[in-house]
Amino acid sequence: MKVLAIDPGYDRLGVAVLTGTGSAPVLVHSSCILTERNTTLPDRLHAAGAEVAALLEAHAPDVLAIETLYFNANATTAIAVAEARGIAIYLARTAGCEVREFGPQEVKVAVTGYGKSDKRAVIDMVKRLCAGAPERGHDDEYDAIAVGITALAHHRA
Repeated sequence: MKVLAIDPGYDRLGVAVLTGTGSAPVLVHSSCILTERNTTLPDRLHAAGAEVAALLEAHAPDVLAIETLYFNANATTAIAVAEARGIAIYLARTAGCEVREFGPQEVKVAVTGYGKSDKRAVIDMVKRLCAGAPERGHDDEYDAIAVGITALAHHRA
């Protein structure tokens, strides 16, 4: 199974492509899509969507794994992130991908074994678990890799 994993956002969108299994994940590609802060939200969403479409075409994943929306105090940000999620899900379904969604605690349990792990613990375990994980990167990139590991761990062959 090949997974395109996304940590959704409109400012920074973590993306990762993984293969393998939950116990032996292999990173094929990862990055953090950054959008221009001085452009409008529709332009930022369009730019992020174009990058996701290019990843879907280049890697032909079987599954899109995406983190569910985490509501914080800023409703405006939550709405924009929900819009970015919607674009990614639409593009994945158009490309024939199955979509699997995972909550933040579910990802933390799959990667660290503890649902209240902090960012540092998740990053450390991603580096230990995933062949090819980068030594340095944005938190969003590591979060996407963690979502991908979760999808592989939940896969039933």
